[in-house]
This record gives sequence, structure tokens and C-alpha cells, in this order.
Amino acid sequence: MAYFDAASSAPLHPVARQALLAALDEGWADPARLYREGRRARLLLDAAREAVAEAVGCRADELTFTSSGTRAVHSGIAGALAGRRRVGRHLIVSEVEHSSVLHSAEAHEADGGSVTRVPVDRQGTVAVASYEAALREDTALACLQSANHEVGTEQPVAEVAAVCRAAGVPLLVDAAQSLAWGPAAGDWSLLTASAHKWGGPSGTGLLVVRKGVRFAPRGPVDERESGRSAGFENIPAIVAAAAALRAVRAEAAEEAVRLRELTERIRTRVPRLVPDVEVVGDPVRRLPGVVTFSCLYVDGETLLHELDREGFSVSSGSSCTSSTLTPSHVLRAMGVLSEGNVRVSLPPGTPEEDVERFLAVLPRVVAGVREKLGAPAGAPAAGREDALVVDALGRRCPIPVIELAKVFGDVPVGGTVRVLSDDEAARLDIPAWCEMRGQEYVGEEPADEGSAYVVRRVS
Repeated sequence: MAYFDAASSAPLHPVARQALLAALDEGWADPARLYREGRRARLLLDAAREAVAEAVGCRADELTFTSSGTRAVHSGIAGALAGRRRVGRHLIVSEVEHSSVLHSAEAHEADGGSVTRVPVDRQGTVAVASYEAALREDTALACLQSANHEVGTEQPVAEVAAVCRAAGVPLLVDAAQSLAWGPAAGDWSLLTASAHKWGGPSGTGLLVVRKGVRFAPRGPVDERESGRSAGFENIPAIVAAAAALRAVRAEAAEEAVRLRELTERIRTRVPRLVPDVEVVGDPVRRLPGVVTFSCLYVDGETLLHELDREGFSVSSGSSCTSSTLTPSHVLRAMGVLSEGNVRVSLPPGTPEEDVERFLAVLPRVVAGVREKLGAPAGAPAAGREDALVVDALGRRCPIPVIELAKVFGDVPVGGTVRVLSDDEAARLDIPAWCEMRGQEYVGEEPADEGSAYVVRRVS
């Protein structure tokens, strides 16, 4: 089985396994106690904190271990907002942040705060000028991920940190996806990460709050972890997380070069091997092991199941794989195709032959899924009508786009097709289809049920 979903969770690093087993024997006692077992546990905890702080690029007393990366984000945002409540209650986030950041923003709004969501371009990148324009006198905090978890695009963290610093606003960086490859750039104020992203145990996160940043922990006061993370420290997991981070950092420079070559191989060859594919994300400023593409006329859930049957574990941002039947908020913000979406995220050590086997299997799998769905196989017939209406109400992605493609050739140049759909994904996928096909997307119109998406044939 080829595991290609490291952006969700990386396999436990062998060094982490060894450190975990050793710490289970040595680090079980209360590190706050003064007897021998407690002192031994405290030594392990302090050593792990020093090691992680060195990798992050911060002081050891600025770093707090938490029960998860999500908890670190929630605690970091809430504490920074509370610490600067006299300044104001305005929060800035990008539209492609991890859901933990966006959920914190929603909770802040529900509590009476205000939020500015900064858009991204079609490659998933924020504009530094947009962050600068969003800053206000009452801005308490800005948040920006170091790299996107779905498409791999790296963000201009250093530049955004500079404009925030000039305005006196702290910047929280979610570095979960990038910390394995190096420290976050720039003069940021707070940072969060999660150990299972770099081969450490799950249930271990970290929160860094720079000295001088106003921070007020929320919830009942706890004497552990500077009052920023309640509960007994999971010392074996923390020790294993620190060991894993040091191990992957030692291999990072060489492994990054190798994984970039493998993902570039996927980026360039998939569009040649599979018709009607859009590769998304920045082609240059990106994480070493992540590549994402979307396939027209494909049910994302079926595609993932078929790839799993062939021995490949991948993930997807397609609405077809979502319990809410809505496309990924990242793909939606980028304005790219969401149907048939596949994210390949290679863990360190991925063999070249696994990637080659994936490229050999993918065309057959996609063709099989399209055949089952009755997707168009060839060029459409000559046009007959000036306008057509496609009723795709009650039918989920990728059916609305498939039905559009089937009849598009029946419309002469200048004619239109109105696709009736109540599927949220159609709002994103039909304009994306038009861009890929060089046709004109006229816009969305109200309908008795759902919406009508109007497409004009220009060639």
C-alpha cells in the first residue's frame, strides 16, 4: 500500500517510536515533583522543550506543549485576542486557513467581534497588500498559515509579518504543514504546529508566544505550561515529538529536493496522461511533497475508493467526498475546479517506483469512473439550438458538469446553456469548466429551485 496522505498525518517516524518507548519507562512521573522520578520526568520535558524551541527558532520559555495542533490554534487566538482586548476586537484571517483558525474566527464573531477574511488568487496565495489594507486601529490579531494544507502553496509570511509588525499587530502563524522543512520566516509573534504532521505522535501540539506579546489565557487557570495548556503533560509523546522533529530536520534539505522532483513529475505528467485535468496551487512556491489536481466528470468519492483498491491512499477536497456536499473552502476561495479533486502528499522516504506506479494506474482509474458516470468521451456534435436548458436539480457533482458537456455541442457559437442545479459545487465547477474549455461563463441567475448557471459558447 502506498500512503500518499502525509499532509493529513505522517507515519510515526522510527526515531519517534524509539523515543516514545524509552520515555514510557522514564517519563511517567509528575515533572512538578521533587523526588527522583519527578526530577527525571522534568529533565526529559525540559530537554524536549529545548530541542523543539531550537527547531522553531524561539526561546524555550516561549513554547508551550498542548494536547493537539487544533487546541494550540484555539488557545493562541483566544489568548491573543483577550490580551489585546483594549486595542479592539478585530481579527484578520485568510480565506484558506485551516478549519481550526476559521472556527475560531466564527466563534469570535458570534461573541461580538469582527473578522476580515483576506482573499487569495487562483494559486491560493494572499497578497501582502491585502493584509496591509485589512489592518485597522482596532485590529487585535492577524493569522496566516505558512503553507496551505490542501494545495501546498506557501504564503508570504515574512512580508505579512513585516507589515503587521509596522502596524503594531501580532501575527499568528499556523506552521503545521511547514515546520518539518524549516522554521517559519519573518518576525512573527505567535506560532502553532502539530506533531503528527512531522512524524510525531498524534495528540501533541505546540504554541509559541513571543516575549512582549500581550496574552491572556482563557479558561480556568492551570499551573502547568505557563498556564496556557491545562492538564498533566504527556511527557512520552512530547519526547517522541521532539525526537521526530530533530530527525526530519536533519534529513529535510536532501529529502526536499527528492520529493520536489517526484511531485513535479506528477504535476507535469498527469495533465498529459489524463484529459480534462486542472493542476492547482502555486507551481513554484510550494511544499516539497504536496501536489493537487482535479479531474472533470469524476465523482471524487468513487475516484478515491478506486485508487484505494489499487493500493494508493490519497485525500480530496471534492464536495463528492464531503458529508456536507460542499466543496473544500480552500478550492472555493481559489475559484478552481473542485470535482474529482485529488491531493497527493508524499511522506519522506516515498519510493520513486510508488509514484511511477501511481502515474501508470491513474489514467485507467479516471477513465473507468468517467465511463460509469456516462461522461462525454469525444468531441460534441454540431450545434442545433440557440439555447438549451439542462435540469440537474437533485443531482450531485460531477453530474451537473457532465450534463453540461453532453449537450454543449448542440448549441451553436453564440448560443447558451442554462444549467439548473441545487448543488453547491456547481457554483464553483461550472465556471472552472468554462475556463478550462475557453467558453464564456455568463453568470448565475435565480431559479424556482436552486440556481441557473448560464454558459455561452464562444468557439
